[in-house]
Amino acid sequence: MSKKAHVIVYSKPGCHLCEEAKEAIASSGCDDKIAVHEVNIETDPELFARYRYDIPVIAINGVDTFIHRVDPSEFRAAIERISTD
Repeated sequence: MSKKAHVIVYSKPGCHLCEEAKEAIASSGCDDKIAVHEVNIETDPELFARYRYDIPVIAINGVDTFIHRVDPSEFRAAIERISTD
């Protein structure tokens, strides 16, 4: 079994695009291939300064891969590319 991709959702409370992004990730069919962590950018001044106008940002294995919107099929394709590397 291969190692799961580490997915971080940079978001903040009350962000409707963040909720949509999390729903897209959940509906991508990749649950068995990913470990998802949500990070509230408001708890870290450096993250807030970096991402405040761009959330949500979805990082996969440390690489910012999606900004603002996530399509479930594009997310699945990104995860599949990583798992074949």
